[in-house]
Amino acid sequence: MKILVTGGAGFIGSAFVRLLIGETDWRVINLDKLTYAGNLENLAEIESSDRYCFVHGDICDAPLVNSLLAGERPDAIVHFAAESHVDRSILSPEPVIQTNLRGTFTLLEAGRVHQTPRFVHVSTDEVYGSLNAPLEATEDFPLNPSSPYSASKAGSDLLARSYFVTFKMPVAITRASNNYGPYQFPEKLIPLMIANALEGRNLPVYGDGQQIRDWLYVDDHCRAIRAVLEKGGEGEIYNIGGNRSLPNLDVVRKLLALAGKSENLIEYVKDRPGHDRRYALSSEKLMRETGWKPAMDFETGLSRTIEWYRRHASWVERVRSGEYRAYYEKNYANRA
Repeated sequence: MKILVTGGAGFIGSAFVRLLIGETDWRVINLDKLTYAGNLENLAEIESSDRYCFVHGDICDAPLVNSLLAGERPDAIVHFAAESHVDRSILSPEPVIQTNLRGTFTLLEAGRVHQTPRFVHVSTDEVYGSLNAPLEATEDFPLNPSSPYSASKAGSDLLARSYFVTFKMPVAITRASNNYGPYQFPEKLIPLMIANALEGRNLPVYGDGQQIRDWLYVDDHCRAIRAVLEKGGEGEIYNIGGNRSLPNLDVVRKLLALAGKSENLIEYVKDRPGHDRRYALSSEKLMRETGWKPAMDFETGLSRTIEWYRRHASWVERVRSGEYRAYYEKNYANRA
């Protein structure tokens, strides 16, 4: 097997690349633009493998993508590359539209032209929008995105689906709940709170902190994507959940306790616009059709993640320098 992974230097993409190199004999080509969240340090342990190849490039670059597919003839494309942070999409919507819609179109069209045998489009539970308890979204649940980010992902999902319906392109779509684990850029809830807590800085919690999310350890997510790649049906959508829903404030309190820090570090800040209240997924279809199920319980996964960030303070400092500091000040400075 030869797999083209887009966004393979990002948090989830790099975990998937490490999994494939570590657990299969497949060849992996990693196409990544190396934006602020893409980091080749995430792949240091496998970069010398003769089954791994890195290509620096943009998924919106049609000549590059077509040249890569023509030369490599991959057996599958697994598409992670995206602008994935809601807060950034609110501050500046244009990049999510360009990358998530235009980039996905470029890959789909190149895959159609070159007859790539398999295309897995990696998406998010945010496309379903906020759900009242006890509802859980199944794969046929209506899409109701609330942010520019989630709208761009819903649009790219529909575009991928259209290529299956119209062109019979062998596409599968996955929609996962909130991921956490090592190597995650410190702008999402868990890595941001861990990094701040370990440095004794305030932890900015939006609103009342009662927004509910389902938490999925990144390695469990990657094994689910591999299961869809190998066993999933063409034209099908698969939800991937961690089966552990918690309010954000509970997550923050748990990680502070595990890190040995005081809850006095919590700082309530003005909520972001359009903040969804509750996400919830049913993964029954994926488990039934592939045999996958999440293996990591949340408390163990959170403890391991905190310990990883504690041991990799220099990594955190390097990735947070420059552009990130400007973003952090812009997003949080006036919310207290």
